[in-house]
Parts: sequence; structure tokens; C-alpha cells
Amino acid sequence: MEHTKDYYKILGVAKTATPDEIKKAFRKLAMKYHPDRNKGQKAAEEHFKEVNEAYAVLSDPEKKKQYDTFGSSEFTRRYSQEDIFRNFDFGGIFQDIGLGGRAKGWKGTFGGKAASGFSFDDLISQIFSQDIRGGFGQERAESSRSGAPGEDVALELPLSPQEMSDGCEKIVTFNIGKVQERISVRIPHGVGPGKKVRVAGKGKLGPGGVRGDLYLVVRPQVDSCFQINGADIEMTQPVSFTQACLGAEIEVPIASGGSIRLKIPSGTGPAKRFRIKGKGLPDGKGARGDQYVKVVVDVPKKLTQSQKELVLKLKGEGL
Repeated sequence: MEHTKDYYKILGVAKTATPDEIKKAFRKLAMKYHPDRNKGQKAAEEHFKEVNEAYAVLSDPEKKKQYDTFGSSEFTRRYSQEDIFRNFDFGGIFQDIGLGGRAKGWKGTFGGKAASGFSFDDLISQIFSQDIRGGFGQERAESSRSGAPGEDVALELPLSPQEMSDGCEKIVTFNIGKVQERISVRIPHGVGPGKKVRVAGKGKLGPGGVRGDLYLVVRPQVDSCFQINGADIEMTQPVSFTQACLGAEIEVPIASGGSIRLKIPSGTGPAKRFRIKGKGLPDGKGARGDQYVKVVVDVPKKLTQSQKELVLKLKGEGL
């Protein structure tokens, strides 16, 4: 049976609701079902979890877009609970609705480096566990002192322009010490050059038994005829002398695949640059760079006798 959740229904808002309306609905329900106001009531705690999950998705423009596009079933296959709550500021939210700051510092870190095996049940119990310090609970406090995380690891991740634009699933194989690991990583769409994709808990092991994180640094992978300049793509395109003089339409390859017809005006000089808008790489901010084509006039090294005669005739005409 497929796992489906109607986040709009959970918050009691329409799909056309504005961010302010979504936040207002969340505030009301979070206050109603907050564990501090419903001691020992399991049903209220479950409602509270659902409300937070719904708001974590609908308050994030990218997650909301994915949810609206693919629907609940496909969204839950693409996003784990860890993905949903990543960068969700529990402390800021709870303080904002006037229900205390015991979640201070919980901004999608899931216990710092120990994000593997994430459970929202564990997160809630850790946030609201009681001890004389009013913090995260003694067990949590002790583990934070002794469980120092290991070093983070950074690896390059080659991606084609299409993979960067559309997003993809990549199998990544890497070594941690003498141990080889192989994991599947979901790359979100629209990642830009140099963007870091974090995989929690896959770095080096620390002295306290807690692993650091793995960071995959996006490196665009393009054909050798293209050069990368930020989110822009540059290339050189030879044209013949007659094409430069008389003008022409030529076929130009596109870095993301395929080709496009480019009009070369008559009288085009060497090193002239043409801009093909939006055919570069994602810039990581929701837009794409451009592709620039620099024209180079191809001067033949050898001419046939008839070609020489024509060139001499052009010379005589002042060309």
C-alpha cells in the first residue's frame, strides 16, 4: 500500500494558499497539538508530527514545487524524512509561536553529524525530553560531549549539464580508510557548478564513534569543445571566408545536448561572439547561464588553382 499524505489537508489550507496563510495555519495547529500542552496524549503528539512535516514541505518553495508536481506518493519516494526536515528551523519556529526555546539549535542538523537512521520520533523525544537543565536530556548532553564527530570528506561529482538541470540519482563509490562504500545519492535539479551536495554521516569516523559528513562537489562534465566560465559555456566555431562575408545559418552544438541553428550576419569579423541565451549551466539560483559562440574565420592552408584565381580576382576588386 502506498504511503500518501495530503499536506494541504493536514494544515487545512487550499493549494492556492499563500506562504503567510500556510504559516498562519501551521502556527494555530502547532500551538494546539504542542506536546507541552498535551502531556501524555499520544494522538496529539502524532498530529503535532504531521503538522510539522506538512509545514516543513509547504514552507520550502523547492519541496512544495516537487510535492505539487509529483504528488504525495512520488514525493515520499524521492524525499526521505531526513530530506524533508533538512534545514527546518525547529528552534526558530517554536520560539516564533511562543512555545519555548528547548529546540534551539535544531535546524535540520538531526543531532549534528549523526544523521543516519533519522527518525522524527527520536527527534521529538530528544527535543522535549526533561532534565534539570531543561535541555535535550542527559543522555543527549553526555553524548554531545563524548561523541565528537569525525572529519568531513569532500569528493568531486562529475555531472552532465542535463543531470545538473534535471536532477538525477547517482551511484557514488568512495573509500573511507581501507573500506570501500557504495551509495545512491539523489541530486536535486538545478545544482550549479561547485555546489556541494551533503550526505550526512558518510565521512570519517570520529573518536566518539560518530562519522562526519560526505560532501559531493559538483563538477560540470562537458565535451572538450566547450569551456566553462561559471554558469556560462563558451566555444569556438570555425566559419568559412564566404560565410563570414556573405552571412549564413550554421549548426552549433549545445553543451546540454543537441544543436541549434545560429545566424551569422554578413560581414562578420573574426572573434565575433554570439550569445545563445539560457543554454549554459544551472547557476544554483533557479536560472541558467548562457552559451557563447566565438567565430573564427577558417583560412585554408592550400588552394586549388581555380580557388587561387578567384582569390586573385577578389584582390583585384579590393577585397
